[in-house]
Amino acid sequence: MGTISKGILGGFSGTVGTVVGAHWRGKSIIRSRRTPSRRKPSDKQLEQQQKFKLAISFLQPLKNIQSRFFGADSGTKSRVNLAVSYTISNAIQMVAGVAELMFNKVLVSRGDLTGFQNAILTTQPGGVLHLEWEDNSTQGNANATDKVSILGYCTQLQNWEIYEGVVMRSDLMADVTLPAYCLGKTMEVYAFLNSEKETSASTSFYLGQHLIN
Repeated sequence: MGTISKGILGGFSGTVGTVVGAHWRGKSIIRSRRTPSRRKPSDKQLEQQQKFKLAISFLQPLKNIQSRFFGADSGTKSRVNLAVSYTISNAIQMVAGVAELMFNKVLVSRGDLTGFQNAILTTQPGGVLHLEWEDNSTQGNANATDKVSILGYCTQLQNWEIYEGVVMRSDLMADVTLPAYCLGKTMEVYAFLNSEKETSASTSFYLGQHLIN
């Protein structure tokens, strides 16, 4: 049953007959109720369903970051929606009928802030990720106070390790220590920069796959 929140001329939520009312992004909307399809999905549709499911589960832990640092809201698409769309279209491939991520094409963030210059990641004993880069704080729209974030994804654990704002661009190096359960496993590592006031971000940089020792 639907409920009217602001009188007979107001929006409503719930279902009335074949009409569904809802509140979305501050607006009252109505749509027709979906009816189950009896048509068998095509191979292309099944592939797309696989890709969508993989993208959603993979990106879920990044939702907070991508809601701030992935492009800009575009019409009815939020930044999180844009991240999912990008991943499905550019970072997932079908291999023998199974959807697989292409980690070198994954983007954690996407923006026009000047990125890293000659960033290099190495691993050190004890689960330490050591990142170094060259000073480019006077290039483009870069600032010395831009914050550096480092993220690692463990394929075996299907788990993200996220370290936001660990140092500034001007520090030229950063160390983060992964949890003990990451030792002996491989990590796909990414880094990005964002402005001090979080109004802009760089497109994330893929730092490669690394064995954690």
